[in-house]
Amino acid sequence: MNKTCLSAESGALAPATLRSCGAYHRAVADVRECAQCGTPFTPQREHARFCTPRCRMIWNREHAGAAAAPAVAIDWSVIAMTESAARLAVADAWDLHHVAAAVGETVWWVTLVDATLVRYHLRDYERALASKEVRRRKTELTLEGLRYVRNQLGKSVEPDEFVRPAAGDNGASGWVWRPLPKPGLGGLASRARQWELSRYRAYHERLADRDIARTFARCTEFLAQAAGLVEGGS
Repeated sequence: MNKTCLSAESGALAPATLRSCGAYHRAVADVRECAQCGTPFTPQREHARFCTPRCRMIWNREHAGAAAAPAVAIDWSVIAMTESAARLAVADAWDLHHVAAAVGETVWWVTLVDATLVRYHLRDYERALASKEVRRRKTELTLEGLRYVRNQLGKSVEPDEFVRPAAGDNGASGWVWRPLPKPGLGGLASRARQWELSRYRAYHERLADRDIARTFARCTEFLAQAAGLVEGGS
């Protein structure tokens, strides 16, 4: 597995560096090698690294320091993510280029924190999803839609292709996600095509024509809650 991309998802790299990992996010293989025993296996989740729970437990025991290291970066990553999203909450008067740049940055932070929590602290992540304050299905679909945006940005799609202005019912201006045509999926393995199509559908269900600032506010609130569980359990 690409070690640079793993470092990026664990919070060790800045958002701009993540663009170099686009191939990892675009072309998830049908079969991977288990990070512990090397056995080829078919992943059932996007971030799966181990063929069995036993291999995951063994790897965690043998790499306790490495597995814990991303937790050190979670705090500042959550702060950066929250600050980036907060800037979009006051972006009504910005021009398209300014808003698009902020959207691109915030997408990278949200998906970085999300991937780090899923990869290293799945139990705490699941606990946060199970909270009564979280609408699990909508939250999962929204984050899946943001992964679609991340992957498209990794293909050098410009952020302004995802953004358009929208007038509110009271005449106030704002910014919403732009509906997009179905992506070309040629060259991807079968399972990768299924995942990318699922992300595209999630984008249209939970993001398209919806307020951008509100999307990020809800996601950052959830991810900050999940990160808080990690800190509370450490």
